[in-house]
Parts: sequence; C-alpha cells; structure tokens
Amino acid sequence: MEPGNDSQHLEFLLLGLAKDTELQPLIFGFFLSMYLVTVLGNLLIILAVISDSHLHTPMYFFLSNLSFVDICFTSTTIPKMLVNIQTQSKAITYAGCITQIHFFVLFFGLDDFLLSVMAYDRYVAICHPLHYMVIMNHRLCGLLILVSWVVSVLHALLQSLMLVQLSFCSDLEIPHFFCELNQLIQCACSDSFLNEVVIYIASFLLGGGPIAGILYSYCKIVSSIRAISSAQGKYKAFSTCASHLSVVSLFYCTSLGVYLSSAVTQNSQSTATASVMYTVVTPMLNPFIYSLRNKDIKRALRRLCEKD
Repeated sequence: MEPGNDSQHLEFLLLGLAKDTELQPLIFGFFLSMYLVTVLGNLLIILAVISDSHLHTPMYFFLSNLSFVDICFTSTTIPKMLVNIQTQSKAITYAGCITQIHFFVLFFGLDDFLLSVMAYDRYVAICHPLHYMVIMNHRLCGLLILVSWVVSVLHALLQSLMLVQLSFCSDLEIPHFFCELNQLIQCACSDSFLNEVVIYIASFLLGGGPIAGILYSYCKIVSSIRAISSAQGKYKAFSTCASHLSVVSLFYCTSLGVYLSSAVTQNSQSTATASVMYTVVTPMLNPFIYSLRNKDIKRALRRLCEKD
C-alpha cells in the first residue's frame, strides 16, 4: 500500500501496558484510583489557594497553576486509556492521536516551565527577601505564566504540524498506553528525519533551558543558606523550598529515567510501564508533597473542610 494520510479511516492501536486480558480489570481499577486521587488532590490545592487570602502570594499562585496543569496533563492520557480498557478496544483515530500528542506536549512543557518559574520565585525569596514583593509583583508573575503558556502552545503546535506532514500506510500498533510522540514517528512510512531534528532541538532548548534555570537558582539558594549563621535560620530557609525541590527531583528523575531507559533498551513495553511514573504518579504525589510539608496549605485545607 502506498503511504498516505486518510484521516477518515486511519486508526492506531494502543497496545497498553499488558497483553494479558486477566490483568485489564486490575489495571483499570489501579489507574482509575490514581486518576481520581490526582484530580481531587490538585483540585483541593487550587481551592485552598483561592479561598485563603493568606495564600494569595506568588509562591501559591504558581502552585495553583501547577496543580491545574497536572490535572490537565493526566486528563490527556488516562481517560482514553480507561475507556479503551472498559470497551475492550485498543483503537484511537488519527485525529485523536494527533490531538492527544498536542496536549501532552503542551502540558508537559508547562510543567517544565512552571517548575523553573517556581525555582526563580524561591531564589528571590531566599536571596533577596527584603525586595521579594517588589520583584515578584503581580505584573511579573502574570508575565511569567503568560510566557510559559505561549511558548508551550507554540511548541505543541509545531510538533503537531510536523506530525501532520508524515504519511502512514495502514492501521498501526503503538506499544504504549497513549500516543507518544517518538513512537508515532517510528510508525511513519515517510521520511521523519526533520521531525527527529525538531524534537532534539526543542528538547535541548525547552528542556535544557528550564533545567539550567533551576540549577542556577538552587546554586544561589545553597550559597545564601550557607551564609546564614544560625542553624534555625538555615532550617527555615531550606524548608521554604524543600517541597519544590522534592517535586523537581521527582519530575526530572522519572522523566529522564524514562528517556535514558528508552535510549538504552529496545523494549517498548518496559518504556511504557516506566512512563507511568512521570505521567501519572508524579502529578498524583505533588499535592501530597506540598500539603504534608507546608503548614499554610494544611491550615487552608482545614478551613476549607470546615466550611464544607
């Protein structure tokens, strides 16, 4: 068959995490539980920040944005996976696959940028505490969020438009539980060299940039903490960024782990299973990390529950 994109009839098959049909109900229950916990946990963080005037600060403004993005991030992949398991169908349409990749790239990029922005916020708070409210004013906070959205939207649009240029021969199998960008490119019949170049350049610029910003911010933060004379002062300064540091470590360690494992091994099934860590587990754990280590969030959540 000659390569060609007939978007009305072309379908992809998402092979999922396990071929054994007996495991499907267990996988369904497991992912449904994690998805509900993720949505509920992040939604509570957003409601707590909105309802408590004490949390109307730049740090919690960025946190509520991160929680919103995490809800959207998991909603891009998990609902379709649950529907496929329930209907015992592995099919996803061409348009559905491109749409899923678009929003996955969008919200993954936003997660990346928001963690970098939050690192900068902690840098200003610890290294320039007297000028914190002047530097992190409403205008700058809004601008940082706007730039993150604009860059992420443009990047996702670029990747989607590049995918549309590819040709696919027939119904194809994707050894993943969602339409993953690299897996889809490997299924193309036409030359995908330009797509791979764009992915590598975008990964270097849009991935390396935020990571460099986070590393720079924490180098400055560590230097400032070391200069504090009292142990209590050092502990207080470190505690203000401990939650963010935990989330950053979890996000980058899991995503980089998946990337490196996919580069080393050719086992796509193992890569798909490892991808669960940064696509599902990390967004689910973020609310717990921030709420368990943050007295202000705990207090806001208690007030929110008392209102109900």
